[in-house]
Amino acid sequence: MILAERLHTEDNVARELIETEHLIGILQLKASRLAAELSATRRWDSEGYNSAGDWMRFKCQVTNTVAWDRIRVGEELHRMPESEQAVYDGEIGYAHLKVMARTAEVVGAKFDELMLLPLARDTSPGKFYYKSLHFRHAVDAKAYCAEQTELVENRRLSLSTAEDGCLLVSGVLDPVGGAAVRTALEPLARKSGAGDDRELERRYADALVELACGGKPANLHVTATIETLKGMVGAAGGEMEFSLPLSSSTIERMACDCSVSRVLLSEESVVIDIGRSRRVIAGPAKRALNARDGHCVWPGCERPASWCDGHHLVHWIRGGSTDLDNLVLLCHRHHWKVHEGGWQLVKTDDRDIVPIAPTITFGRGPD
Repeated sequence: MILAERLHTEDNVARELIETEHLIGILQLKASRLAAELSATRRWDSEGYNSAGDWMRFKCQVTNTVAWDRIRVGEELHRMPESEQAVYDGEIGYAHLKVMARTAEVVGAKFDELMLLPLARDTSPGKFYYKSLHFRHAVDAKAYCAEQTELVENRRLSLSTAEDGCLLVSGVLDPVGGAAVRTALEPLARKSGAGDDRELERRYADALVELACGGKPANLHVTATIETLKGMVGAAGGEMEFSLPLSSSTIERMACDCSVSRVLLSEESVVIDIGRSRRVIAGPAKRALNARDGHCVWPGCERPASWCDGHHLVHWIRGGSTDLDNLVLLCHRHHWKVHEGGWQLVKTDDRDIVPIAPTITFGRGPD
């Protein structure tokens, strides 16, 4: 009995919500007609506002987008009477009508309500917008192409460096360019197995860095002292173009499998060595490593070999060899965890790779 009453109540809530949204849509229609009439009277000009939309922002307390949506719909209602009636009948929503009005404004005399209304009835507002773009292309492919070309011309990407050395990225891409970037990032932004608790935005950031490396070791130009390379206490950080000073752990990771042009300095900042660029793991050794491991060896990670670095279990800075027995494949994220993240990799007697979490040291409590 209690369950039946609860279901009945939920049905009432759902029905009332639908009815309320329908009434809101009808009120939005009324507001659109009034907004178009106000725009035509130019009362907004006599009151010192720059536009009807500007007047609505202050007088009606709405956003700029909402104001101009109202005006556009109101101005185009005479060209879509059946769509307006469909809103009253609850067959489509006001959001569909906004898409319809935008389409009418763009295509002008080629607008055909009878072609679009069936699509609006059968789809959500978002999907209807997608369908409307096909309609716009069908009636005027040249104009549609011009719009897309303008979006390409308006591509923007801003790069700036914060005080802590972080790169701040802001920009906008056209639909095709954006799709290309998303297509490249999505596979790299998937979770890398059990225990990957990164939020989506962090995974996108990691994917972008991995994409920038192109699945290949970076070509680095690093300046550091011998003490820095050895990770000695008191040593200054390394230096690399476009970056703040690098930690010895970062330099160590880069040196695992990178093209490194090194400039070594003595304590007196005198250049004592300029090394040629060389690949630490290359040729037959890298091919054999890729064939043996196939992908990142971190448990649960399946990032393919083409997107992995070769990692020295015992780093060559500490005398480790570049023999296959001392090498494993690690993806960018897990390679970072081993070096900067403080994790360790241990090879068991069965040749399995076991990651060991960083050691946690607890301070002594008060006596």
